[in-house]
Amino acid sequence: MPNQNTSAKGALDLDFVRSQFPGLSHGWTFFDNAGGSQILKRAVERINTFLYDKNVQIGGSYEVSQAAAKALYEARTAAMHLVNASRPEEIVFGNSTTALLQNLARAMTSQLAPGDEIIITIADHESNIGPWDRLRDAGITIKTWPLNKDTYTLDLVDLEPLMSARTKLVCVTHVSNILGSINPVREIADFIHARGSRICVDAVAYAPHRAVDVQAFDVDYYVFSLYKTYGPHYALMYGKYDHLLELDTLYHYFYGKDKVPGKLEPGNPNYELAYATCGIVDYLTEVGEMAGETGSTREKIVAAYGAITAQENALVDRLLTYLRGRNDCRIIGHSANRDGTRIPTISFVFDGRDSAEICKAMDAHRIAIRFGDFHSRRLAEYLDLTENNGMVRVSMVHYNTIEEIDRMTKALDTILASPANSATAA
Repeated sequence: MPNQNTSAKGALDLDFVRSQFPGLSHGWTFFDNAGGSQILKRAVERINTFLYDKNVQIGGSYEVSQAAAKALYEARTAAMHLVNASRPEEIVFGNSTTALLQNLARAMTSQLAPGDEIIITIADHESNIGPWDRLRDAGITIKTWPLNKDTYTLDLVDLEPLMSARTKLVCVTHVSNILGSINPVREIADFIHARGSRICVDAVAYAPHRAVDVQAFDVDYYVFSLYKTYGPHYALMYGKYDHLLELDTLYHYFYGKDKVPGKLEPGNPNYELAYATCGIVDYLTEVGEMAGETGSTREKIVAAYGAITAQENALVDRLLTYLRGRNDCRIIGHSANRDGTRIPTISFVFDGRDSAEICKAMDAHRIAIRFGDFHSRRLAEYLDLTENNGMVRVSMVHYNTIEEIDRMTKALDTILASPANSATAA
């Protein structure tokens, strides 16, 4: 195995990377990153800077208010670079992905009429199902795009018969937080646009692992959580500017339709948490520079994610190799990382074992993993994975190491060697 701390061009210097996340210094191994990653020191510093130096309402004529407004615009600009939007005004901040998608559904009210159709997928997190499913009460027809149980894929051949002239929106995940495989979002978007509809993508499980490029994806709406992408408990939504203009205002009546993105941030965004986005971009920019990129901020972000992908592919291969080597384990989703299209979120079950007991036994080893359905309950039910407290999920990011995986798999061997129902004694 190559040295994990190599600083060769294009590779991650893990000593540097781990030094940027203070939470890693407390003796725990965090393999629950799909539930929430550790926060960057730089993100916290940005929060503190705003609260100490600029903590006033924007819109005033005085100097500090102008500085606060500049900081919020800087946050939108950083987010623009992060997702490759065409302008900062295409960035909407909100409390969570769940809240932003609920707000988007509300803001589409005037665009929808009884009999219009929205398509959801069975493979999504509930955040990108529930807000649309509730529109049934307004007479909107909700259709479900099924998952192919044999291949764990969303196939366009199954989407095509669901679409009609009244299909207004198709909602899909970029990566399932159970299955871990990257969906071909650009191919899906092209298919949907060719039939006169729009696409809304939940990218929560994608954004921490790969460079987001909303223009290359040609998505209409794209949403993910910053607290799973090395920032604070906050989220952002990208929307094509013309689409945002069409949405209803969620703010006061005098926030007209042209007041983008403010009309979609009722009560204003949380300034200091939005400002933390700058810290995320600062970090990725430096990682990109360390990988040898000398170009624009965006080019450095892309280079950073190239190094991140290489590190994460090594983590995925290590864990999948272990799991495939056990005859009592069922991997949920693809059992191999085909062409690097599997992000390091891996769910599995062990024959006859309770997933909760396994995770609780792992606590004694100071290794954090998770069990359950991970708020993708419809998918868990669809795949018959709700018994024995659902699945075990190990979700890694680039600051994790091969050594941490080996320590976890050794602990798993110990736990699984114990009789069922007594795992917590391990």
